[in-house]
Amino acid sequence: MAHHRNAGPRVATRAIALAAALCTGGCAGTLFVAVNAGAPERGLAVERGVAFAPERGIGLDVFRPRTARGEAPLVVFFFGGSWQNGNRDRYAFAGRALAARGAVAVVPDYRLYPAVRFPAFMEDAAAAVAWAHAHARRLGADPDRVFVMGHSAGGQIAALLATDQRWLAGAGLGRRALAGAIALSGPHDLQPEGYPDLEDLFGPRAQWPQARPVNFVDPDDPPFLLLHGAADDTVWPAQSEELARRLAAAGVPVRLRLYPGVGHVRPLLALRWPRLVPVLDETFRFVAAPRAGDPPP
Repeated sequence: MAHHRNAGPRVATRAIALAAALCTGGCAGTLFVAVNAGAPERGLAVERGVAFAPERGIGLDVFRPRTARGEAPLVVFFFGGSWQNGNRDRYAFAGRALAARGAVAVVPDYRLYPAVRFPAFMEDAAAAVAWAHAHARRLGADPDRVFVMGHSAGGQIAALLATDQRWLAGAGLGRRALAGAIALSGPHDLQPEGYPDLEDLFGPRAQWPQARPVNFVDPDDPPFLLLHGAADDTVWPAQSEELARRLAAAGVPVRLRLYPGVGHVRPLLALRWPRLVPVLDETFRFVAAPRAGDPPP
């Protein structure tokens, strides 16, 4: 078993190097090939290219345990990339990781800037959640245990779906459609000013507050799990701290975990290499509770 003890530092070093490259290289596709390489699919059933919104030209992939029999949690995972980059293929490792722990994972695409602007990607995200609800039982999941999750821009999407009820309502879902929300490194109080691409992406200045999850917190929101690197200089951890503060003030169950010395990308890579930070452990303690956000039994 000595090789297992020695594997930790090697895995961590490789993952940290990839994290640095992702931060500086614009999330190049070749790096995601490396992240996905060797990610196990044994014991999983995979459905690729499901057209949940064919009129918009976007699809989703499903990763589920072959043993799922109707009680599994279902997690809809939204990728990051500044609302401008990425696709579901690059994030297959996230779907596999969630399914390997017992969840049914749905990884959807959503339309990106500059082809669209806010709020088009929110409409896509809500449509993906509606599809997940409609197909949960067929996939072996419990429709009362549907969670949204995302990293960076995907974390903002997940949090806004959970706080601003308009998006899910527009897709035909009620306020109780979500059992919880999990956001990694999310910009929950985002300020586009000074970033020309983001200013254009989020439209007129008067519209910017509509993209901030902190502005829509109320007591009916589902429980939240907020995970953020304390050394994140891409999305400051204060963004998650402020959302946690407002959720707690509204009486919404919320867990905030700040990882000392951790930057922006490592919480995402921890889905592939769990030794980096305990993102998967935190996530599954959250979704396994009788009600997400309650202490586990």
